[in-house]
Amino acid sequence: MLLAENFDINTAKGLSEAEAAELLKDVGYNELPSAKPRSVFAIAFEVAKAPMFLLLVAGGLVYLLLGDLQEALMLMGFVLVIMGITFYQERKTERALESLRDLSSPRALVIRDGEENRIAGRDVVPGDLIVLAEGDRVPADAVLLSCTNLSADESLLTGESVSVRKVCSESTEKLSVISRPGGDDLPFVYSGSLIVQGQGVAVARATGISTEIGKIGRALQKVESEGTALQKETNLLVRNLAILGLSLCLLVVIAYGMTRDNWLEGFLAGITMAMAVLPEEFPVVLTVFLALGAWRISQSNVLTRRVPAVETLGSATVLCVDKTGTLTMNRMKVKKIFARGEFFGLDDGRDRLPEAIHEVIEFSILASQIDPFDPMEKAFKKLGEDYLAKTEHIHMDWELLKEYPLSIKLLAMSRVWRLPSGKEYVIASKGAPEAITELCHFDLNGQMELSRAVQTMAQEGMRVLGVATASFQEINLPDGQHDFEFEFLGLIGMEDPVRPGVPEAIKECYSAGIRVVMITGDYPGTAQAIARQIGLPTDRIITGPELEMLSDQELKEQVRNVCIFSRVMPEQKLRLVQALKANEEIVTMTGDGVNDAPALKAANIGIAMGNRGTDVAREAASLVLLDDDFSSIVKAVRLGRRIFDNIKKAMAYILAIHVPIAGMSLIPVLLEWPLIFFPIQVVFLELIIDPACSIAFEAEPEEADVMNRSPRDPNGPLFNRRTLGLSFLQGLSVLIIVLAVFAVSLYRGQGEAEARTLTYVTLIIANLGLILTNRSWSRTIWETMSTPNPALWWVIGGALAFLALAIYVPFIRELFGFAYLQFIDIAICFMAGIASIIWFEGLKVINRSKDLSLK
Repeated sequence: MLLAENFDINTAKGLSEAEAAELLKDVGYNELPSAKPRSVFAIAFEVAKAPMFLLLVAGGLVYLLLGDLQEALMLMGFVLVIMGITFYQERKTERALESLRDLSSPRALVIRDGEENRIAGRDVVPGDLIVLAEGDRVPADAVLLSCTNLSADESLLTGESVSVRKVCSESTEKLSVISRPGGDDLPFVYSGSLIVQGQGVAVARATGISTEIGKIGRALQKVESEGTALQKETNLLVRNLAILGLSLCLLVVIAYGMTRDNWLEGFLAGITMAMAVLPEEFPVVLTVFLALGAWRISQSNVLTRRVPAVETLGSATVLCVDKTGTLTMNRMKVKKIFARGEFFGLDDGRDRLPEAIHEVIEFSILASQIDPFDPMEKAFKKLGEDYLAKTEHIHMDWELLKEYPLSIKLLAMSRVWRLPSGKEYVIASKGAPEAITELCHFDLNGQMELSRAVQTMAQEGMRVLGVATASFQEINLPDGQHDFEFEFLGLIGMEDPVRPGVPEAIKECYSAGIRVVMITGDYPGTAQAIARQIGLPTDRIITGPELEMLSDQELKEQVRNVCIFSRVMPEQKLRLVQALKANEEIVTMTGDGVNDAPALKAANIGIAMGNRGTDVAREAASLVLLDDDFSSIVKAVRLGRRIFDNIKKAMAYILAIHVPIAGMSLIPVLLEWPLIFFPIQVVFLELIIDPACSIAFEAEPEEADVMNRSPRDPNGPLFNRRTLGLSFLQGLSVLIIVLAVFAVSLYRGQGEAEARTLTYVTLIIANLGLILTNRSWSRTIWETMSTPNPALWWVIGGALAFLALAIYVPFIRELFGFAYLQFIDIAICFMAGIASIIWFEGLKVINRSKDLSLK
């Protein structure tokens, strides 16, 4: 046992209850403060300022004025959905901090007034003596005064999968300063870390927000989530269109009232114009597409916590990956054994092990705990259970007599076993290769040979331990391990294995133009070995200390080309994400530990592991992988790109169809023609437009090249000039055709009702043509017919059925102001409607021919 200067655990008194109570008043509870939640009214006020909200409310009021309660209630329902989503976002930060507080405040065993007492972790104060044992969660940052074989899992703070060895402080002068987590042989333990082996006593030095985990909480509290580019662009677009619509509405009211001296009908015409122009479908499309997209992604075992991330995922340009538990399994596995001068690989699927390594495995198990908690010792035990369970190498009847712990001077531990005869003792030892070499008294040649073997295994990213054995027949066991005559048995190389499917998933990321960056707290050699296995470039690597020396500008330049960052601290992960975002990258960050939470929240898309991930990581993330399968990220990217493509198609269609509706509402007023549209006709059109853009386009399958093209330009608009131009031309061609039908009908004297009916039927047919042609901008309507989309045919069938009712059922026909049409009239309308979109089909064929000629 290692003891700090002048410390005796048997006489330790610790703080008195009175002292602890006084300190608790001064420093506060050992927990993280919750983010102060805003009131419901404050959140509602912020939502009410958003253009989407104002547009939905305005649309609802228009429908209320028209007496259409059902449509008004539908729009108001979407208002409640948006408010609910925003309120959910505001609660995310609070829940993340609550998870941090729960994790950092376990039950604690402390010494007060000379007696051991188990208290709530939140009541621990600086100066408390904390008793630690295997399986305990450390309640505060503390300095070790006493320890025996103590190891701690600090992966939640550092990302390093291997537990770290602890020693006690040698001097009271060191007790006032706590260094950063990570690395062996430090006398510090940290709040939230887990004791995986041994026992000890520590004095608390930092609690609550002053701990390392508290610093992560503070960083998380400061990080603000950003709205997506699509949200910002859509907000701007609907605002501008809303202003245009209201302006045209006033123009129609004034023009109609002044030219025809009928202000009541002018107001009705203005309402119709507003309904025709106001694109209330835009917020509906975003809400429905992203909500249904989240549902579709959940079918691939990806839970959506932040709905806008569904679309953003499809435009990701950089994927930052935490190695431990994300690329790897976060468990140790024996990969290779060196024995009798040879290397033996332990690949999966092996029926039996070579006889030469049986002893190495046997004594590695004997040198470990009977029921191990340490990941490495678990790996030894599993290997024995899998291959040596019914052999003479497993000794259930041997009695453990004594244990020699490792120390700073000798990084090896030995366990003494008594054989059933009671007269013989067998000693099993494991530890650092150089320590085992020292115990076995190797000569120089032997040391060099062993060093080469260790180096070979270390270059492959393995953690290497040596194993030795000795026998003893005397009754009195010696005081130290050096007094035994040890025989070297071999070296064991362990690794944290790569998850199945990761290399293929990363390869697909590259084909999709997504750069993968590994950010880990592990050592450079280990990180490079994993990178080689999964297909990442290994020519350049930056460590945490090197990163610390870089300015923000230098880091911004370096992150353009480096794909591996090792020995990285939590706040450095956040800094890396911010540097990538400064380069205008769309950053996706994956992780599972507390240390990942700030970076997960700061990234454009944070993805947490569901099974192995902490509550903190899950709460801070946008998406959660329910099966912890890295390949699910690729499926999510594929779906994200499909969702964005379909949003673009739907919005292009919305823009196109509103051109003829708005035009046919405005032009008759300016030319003093009879009104074509009344509110009820526009409402009927909306009954086609709304399900078409929110259901039919959402269900459209992905394009063939969805994962063989680069991510869209993060700064590129949803509607570039080409998209806007083509959408406007589509709408303009429909407007010209339907305007021509109306003008010819009036010219021929067919009457106002019949002209309106012919024009309206032509517009409905053209509308259905726009839906079909916008299914794909690269394939013709005929080619897309082979792609299944049941929702589309329900929309088209429903529209034609309602149209038939409106023309041939007298009561409905009178309500719409329509006239009865003959079959020849329907055929003419059908041909005219198809003619309005035929040019776009020809353009697709021409563009495809050009692309083929370039290839």
